[in-house]
Amino acid sequence: METIKKSILTCPNCNVSKEETMPTNACQYFHECSSCGVAMKPLEGDCCVFCSYGSVPCPPIQESKSCCNSTST
Repeated sequence: METIKKSILTCPNCNVSKEETMPTNACQYFHECSSCGVAMKPLEGDCCVFCSYGSVPCPPIQESKSCCNSTST
């Protein structure tokens, strides 16, 4: 099964959704909403913003690997 590299992030503040490309080699801990400017960060227990607010979990989770603890901006 091929890893999906795009996810639709939905801002928890303004509910605007936008398709974003996920990094394949790191977790993206922060993401700034292009609409309202809020800095999204993962919910407790999630490794990255894509796992918390995305339509698709991050590539390491999709591949059943333990997700990294590194951050990417």
